[in-house]
Amino acid sequence: MDNLAGFTAFVQAAEMRSFVAAGRVLGISASAVGKSIARLEARLGVRLFHRSTRSIALTSEGTVFLERCRRILGEIEAAERELSNSKSAPQGRLRVSLPLVGSLLNPVLAAFARAYPQVELDLDFSDRRVDVIEEGYDAVVRAGESADSRLMSRQLGQFQLQLVAAPAYLAQHGTPLLPADLVQHTCLLYKFPSSGKVEAWPLPEWPALQAAGLPALLNCNNVETLLHFAESGLGIAALPDFAVRAALAAGRLHPVLDAHRQHAGAFRILWPSSRHLTPKLRAFIDFLAIHVFAES
Repeated sequence: MDNLAGFTAFVQAAEMRSFVAAGRVLGISASAVGKSIARLEARLGVRLFHRSTRSIALTSEGTVFLERCRRILGEIEAAERELSNSKSAPQGRLRVSLPLVGSLLNPVLAAFARAYPQVELDLDFSDRRVDVIEEGYDAVVRAGESADSRLMSRQLGQFQLQLVAAPAYLAQHGTPLLPADLVQHTCLLYKFPSSGKVEAWPLPEWPALQAAGLPALLNCNNVETLLHFAESGLGIAALPDFAVRAALAAGRLHPVLDAHRQHAGAFRILWPSSRHLTPKLRAFIDFLAIHVFAES
């Protein structure tokens, strides 16, 4: 049991990067966490952390040991769940951070709520990079890969950015035939709220075009607003294919420079690797994986 306590203290300290934070989670003092890890290091004969007055960091041996400890604790948690509550229904509060793509996610989230009425959804829509563990999220949905080794992930589906404009805009201003023609057109740009940077358009020439200074009517961090401006004939926008599919099919928007664009993106759901998959979280992950890109 002392070994198990040491493993638990070690994993929490490694993931929280702090003895104080680990102790807060475990309900013990930072000193107790430190002593437990010191005993573990003495038994193993290796140093697991580099320590300073302000921070801790895993040694190379600690990094290898962390993955093994996660598997050990995960197996113990899985065994406990199977014995005590293997058939429990999804229920309770589920805290999730999601990107600002309501047109894609809102119908799926509403369907999940109907299918699992005992799960209370606590949703935060933001494009900022959240710390899943530090901020207490059960899961996050984001575009692209994650370099955080503390997280597990599952791909929900792929998408592409498309350049689009309304027929009225193209009739008035002409259709750009080459990326360089964009300097003569009004551009509707997406701006990331966390960094203030403009999202790159899916063109190899984008850095040069941006440096040349594209005429911009709008900078915003909302896909639905960009879509509305584009459909209103106010300029050219780069939007995800799932957001413009209906407008393209109905003729409200036309593709622009399709032969020149190069893009492939993916949405993934991520969750802490040390946290066991509760019925509510497993149901949520499976539901999103099946339904988010069901019509793609």
